[in-house]
Amino acid sequence: MCSIWRWCVALGVLALGVAAGGGGRLSAERSAVWGPGLRAEAVLPARYFYLQAVDTEGQRFTSSPGENAFQVKITAPDEQFTRVGVQVLDRKDGSFIVRYRMYASYKSLKIEVKTKDKHVAKSPYILKGPVYHENCDCPQEESSAWLEEMNCPQVFPQIQRDLANFPVVDPDKIAVEIPQRFGQRQSLCHYTIKDNEVYIKTYGEHVGFRIFMDAILLSLTRKVKMPDVEFFVNLGDWPLEKKKPPQKLHPIFSWCGSSESKDIVMPTYDLTDSVLETMGRVSLDMMSVQANTGPSWEDKNTTAFWRGRDSRKERLELVKLSRKYPELIDAAFTNFFFFKHDENLYGPIVKHISFFDFFKYKYQINIDGTVAAYRLPYLLAGNSVVLKQDSIYYEHFYNELQPWKHYIPFKSDLSDLLEKLQWAKEHDEEAKKIAKSGQEFARNNLMGDHIFCYYFKLFQEYSSLQVSEPKIRDGMEKVQQPDDDLFPCTCHRKKTKDEL
Repeated sequence: MCSIWRWCVALGVLALGVAAGGGGRLSAERSAVWGPGLRAEAVLPARYFYLQAVDTEGQRFTSSPGENAFQVKITAPDEQFTRVGVQVLDRKDGSFIVRYRMYASYKSLKIEVKTKDKHVAKSPYILKGPVYHENCDCPQEESSAWLEEMNCPQVFPQIQRDLANFPVVDPDKIAVEIPQRFGQRQSLCHYTIKDNEVYIKTYGEHVGFRIFMDAILLSLTRKVKMPDVEFFVNLGDWPLEKKKPPQKLHPIFSWCGSSESKDIVMPTYDLTDSVLETMGRVSLDMMSVQANTGPSWEDKNTTAFWRGRDSRKERLELVKLSRKYPELIDAAFTNFFFFKHDENLYGPIVKHISFFDFFKYKYQINIDGTVAAYRLPYLLAGNSVVLKQDSIYYEHFYNELQPWKHYIPFKSDLSDLLEKLQWAKEHDEEAKKIAKSGQEFARNNLMGDHIFCYYFKLFQEYSSLQVSEPKIRDGMEKVQQPDDDLFPCTCHRKKTKDEL
């Protein structure tokens, strides 16, 4: 168990035996509780921790002991009301995610985890505060302390690869050269973070997607003192920096990278937004998907599945393949936008279905859209096996994935898709193992704390390359922190006027 979740080690959870099937009688004493949500300092939009059901013999459950096996109560002992939303998510493998979103900050929190009125493991857990909620503007001054509190990895290999193209960055030069080169034809945001305040100037017509970048930068500056840094964000789909050394490269931050470009890759706006809005505006996120993975492997439909729009030629070919071999592939369009809809070729447009219903199917086809298909994190987190198209495009984590370990690869022109699908059907145990490895990768690398760590490390390391001072340039405006918080916090790190 502890090899799966790195928080185990930090919290001293013991490795346990595995109970075949569903385990025996649930043991309150032997079941395990761990994770970042048990640490006051680890501020996230939705905090979370894990439960592992263990029986009286010390064997770990591998299937659900029942979705109501554990009861969780979170209270603020010093307050009349506790404004905290709590959800217990059953992952159907003997483990649970408990997530909670705080709507106010508290001096301390008490987390009680029970089964049949008995406290589980070392419950109750007392988080000695202050315990801040997402909207509380109270940054940790020491970046090293924040990185430790968040248990961030020392290194993200993709950051090293991306920044290797830029031995030095001169903010004074790029402030002039990037707008001259890209500002007329592309949608860009020019950001400066100075004294932990965020400033922006936009270029281009379609800059609505700045809301995602604004939101993560403001969220970061509420949590930790960011380095002074100046950079450009590409709001479009396609990576921009197509030059190759020895030509002069410009550092452009993008949500998608490619083997034909030198953009600096960040977590996608979709994944970022799902982290910020977990238990809020979004329903599909990396935690909710883990509790909605459909039937067990053995009970899943053995047809390969895909739904989406017509944003790439290969998607047209996939749907044609599905119409030719409907017993093997169920692929259909939910929308036509880029190509002419020929119903004789592609069949009718079908209704959208819940993403969670994808996991009724054992085989998930992941195929590029305009660029990389941003659904891959969620597909991996399910318990179906992913068949992924070979592609020049990648998200921030793709290069850490290994074909045949985390997914089954197929050629970009789909020429061997049927062959790979047949392999999966004939090698069911191996396919199940690949599905499990992909799921573990998503659980270990794509949760909310991992996304915050990635962004911070990226800006920290990029800032160290700067050879001139980041500046608040002409035409920049300050990006304001939200002021609609119903329960403002008092930051213990900021002195009041009386103390100054």
